[in-house]
Amino acid sequence: MSLEKLNGASKRKVYTEEFRRSVLDHLLTSGKSAAQVGRDFGVSDGKVRVWKKRYGPQAKPPADPLPPPPQSREELARENQQLRKELVRVTMQRDILKKTMAIFSEQCRSDTA
Repeated sequence: MSLEKLNGASKRKVYTEEFRRSVLDHLLTSGKSAAQVGRDFGVSDGKVRVWKKRYGPQAKPPADPLPPPPQSREELARENQQLRKELVRVTMQRDILKKTMAIFSEQCRSDTA
C-alpha cells in the first residue's frame, strides 16, 4: 500500500503506483468526490487530484523516448558513428568519475584515521 520514508527528522509517505491507481479507480467508479475518496484511503484530496491528472483517462500516454529507426543505410551508418562517439565520451566520463571517487574515499579514510 504505502511506504514510509525517513528523511532526516521528517517522515514522508511514498505510495506505490499500484496503490495510486487503485485510489483513482475507486474515485472513477464510486462517484465520490476526491476529498471523500482521500479520506477513505487516508490521503489528501490534493494527492487524489494529482493522481487523477497523472493516471486518469485524459492523461497523456508516456512519450516514446526512442526516435524512429533510420531508413537508409547512410542514416544507419551516420547514427552508428554518432553512437560510437557518444559511447567513447560516456565511458571516459565514467572512468574519470570512478578515479575521482577512489581519490575522495581515500582522502576520507585518511582524515578519519
